Amino acid sequence: MAEIKKTNAARFLDTLKLPYTLSSYAVDEENLSAVHAAQMLGVSPDVVFKTLVARSDSKSILVACIPSHAEIDLKALAKVAGVKRCELVAVKELLGLTGYIRGGCSPLGMKKHYATFFDETITLHVKVYVSAGVRGVQLHVDPNSLIQASNATLASLVKDVL
Repeated sequence: MAEIKKTNAARFLDTLKLPYTLSSYAVDEENLSAVHAAQMLGVSPDVVFKTLVARSDSKSILVACIPSHAEIDLKALAKVAGVKRCELVAVKELLGLTGYIRGGCSPLGMKKHYATFFDETITLHVKVYVSAGVRGVQLHVDPNSLIQASNATLASLVKDVL
């Protein structure tokens, strides 16, 4: 198997001397979901966290990482971020804001550091996967390292599934 090229997110963890491994999978351009990434990696969707980018009513950018199968609760994100409301940014804005494209957005190594929030369930796992910053490559990392590296706040960010 070919060596996986280091990404900005991986290099960022290197600068902090935080351990991780890179895992790759075949990309399906028709299905860029984090649940699909979990299936391709052969792991539970619970341990793959997707990165979402939102804009608050005050125009600040917020980054949220939630389990791949979950739906974000934008009211909960707004509350923990101390804003009235927020909405997800349009896919076409993602590259300009973060340096990443849909299906390859990492919470680490963005163009600028934005307020970052992880769903609190991340701490239930020994290791989790987040995008390494390109489609088809995931960082496999200890949640505490990820929280430290992104200077993230933990909160309940997902809607309850009935």
